[in-house]
Amino acid sequence: MDFSYAPEDEEFRSELLSWLNANLPDFLDQGEIGPPQWDSTRRTMQRRQAWQRRLNEGGWAAINWPREWGGREATIMQNVIYSQEMAQAKTPGIYNANGIWQIGPMILRWGTDEQKHQWLPGIINADCHWCQGFSEPQAGSDLANLRTAAVRDGEVYVLNGQKIWISTAHLAKWGLFLVRTDPDAISRGTKHEGITALIVDMEAPGIECRPIRDVTGESLFNEVFFTDAPVSVAYRLGDEGRGWEVAMGTLGHERVGTAGLAIGLKAELDTMIASTRDHNPGALCDPDIRDRVARAWTQIELTRLLNVRALSKVLKGEKTWPEVPLAKLQWSFLSQTLAELNVDMLGPLGVLGMGGPDAVDGGHAVYNYPWQRYTSIGAGATEVQKNIIADRAIQLPRR
Repeated sequence: MDFSYAPEDEEFRSELLSWLNANLPDFLDQGEIGPPQWDSTRRTMQRRQAWQRRLNEGGWAAINWPREWGGREATIMQNVIYSQEMAQAKTPGIYNANGIWQIGPMILRWGTDEQKHQWLPGIINADCHWCQGFSEPQAGSDLANLRTAAVRDGEVYVLNGQKIWISTAHLAKWGLFLVRTDPDAISRGTKHEGITALIVDMEAPGIECRPIRDVTGESLFNEVFFTDAPVSVAYRLGDEGRGWEVAMGTLGHERVGTAGLAIGLKAELDTMIASTRDHNPGALCDPDIRDRVARAWTQIELTRLLNVRALSKVLKGEKTWPEVPLAKLQWSFLSQTLAELNVDMLGPLGVLGMGGPDAVDGGHAVYNYPWQRYTSIGAGATEVQKNIIADRAIQLPRR
């Protein structure tokens, strides 16, 4: 593994830190953004929109993109530095995470010049929010089982079907959706064929978003229904029937990015310890709590080393198998481990809900405890990932 940073990487870090020192305190001093009557999801998204626009002004919103489209063409190591420093500074999230890290790169790779000019500027400047629609109720964890149908009629596709668990679809203007343009592919046993990627105007007729109330009491996820919804052929990304290739590229960006989220777990643990010292210091003398903190710290460090090994393989032009799926599992496990540990470390204060006058850190612990269950599903279900690793990496015998 290569732990070293080249001079240009250290220069990148210095420039980023200088920009953060000049911009982040000023942004945080602005306080809440958005009308008071908005729910917390909308207020959060409004704040993220403002932060992403500030990032874009400094050239820090989409560091992986080509310079001609507002990026910095960052190297792998510069991506690591970026994630480290953003996590350490506890910056707000960005408005178009799907657009910046997944959909934008796919438009850059597969899109026409017209499509790039139409959509990329709005993605990077947070003018419009984007969602990504892959999952379906009848497909389970196998994306290739999708059945939402798109029938071409002249210069439009007519969509009918249903998607589910589509994050922020009710807030999005645009979405990247996978649909089936060959209805016979599944019955032929070639289900990976006949899938097409379409960019969908979420405000078009025949499209209905139904928010799903989750365990935290908010509505981030959605069901999306298509009833004779028209989508222009000009909005197709890549060739008809080649959507699986687009999807695999998108999921590759998502899962590499998800593995990199482990970088922020150390900052989360540090914050938890500091809050416990301030509000329930006696917990840090409990042998069981101390043991759990030590185990969490060790697992976080092991995950960091796992990511370094994956990145070293990238730099050498080698495949990152099985490091990336293993890191994704570690991210899921550690996110839930820290959420449970945080509540226990704070004791009675850990169950005080958001909005209460005595809630610690705005009630983060009690909110995060149920919310982190999603990490068992997001970016690949835990059970499916384990089966793939058991089959392809460990090569366990089949029963």
